[in-house]
Amino acid sequence: MTESRLRRLRDRKTGASTLINQGCKITGLVSGQGDFLINGEVEGDCDVQGTVTLAENGIWSGTIKADAVIISGRLDGEIVAAGNVEITASARISGTVTGEAIAVAVGAVVDGVMQTTVQDEPTEFVEKRQ
Repeated sequence: MTESRLRRLRDRKTGASTLINQGCKITGLVSGQGDFLINGEVEGDCDVQGTVTLAENGIWSGTIKADAVIISGRLDGEIVAAGNVEITASARISGTVTGEAIAVAVGAVVDGVMQTTVQDEPTEFVEKRQ
């Protein structure tokens, strides 16, 4: 199966991610190329050429600007994705979510505005994998 046929962003493998682990707190601007996995806490903004994954234990206050974004943790701020946004069942978001396409799992909480930049009609699906 080619990488482009995989539906979920987290199913794709592009090499090692930069890790901000649980117990670690970053304050300021996060920038760079490649994938970032946030399992700790970030207060600030990011501008990443790659995928930013906020893990279930991750907390972010600020703006996440990236090619693609996966949210499983808690976000107080804004998401600006050039590509897709995935919001998993454990996600808690307070703020604006913008992306080419946005997938929201049953159980996620989004308190704010979601807007797509490309698709005209919403697509509905039910997550069957655990």
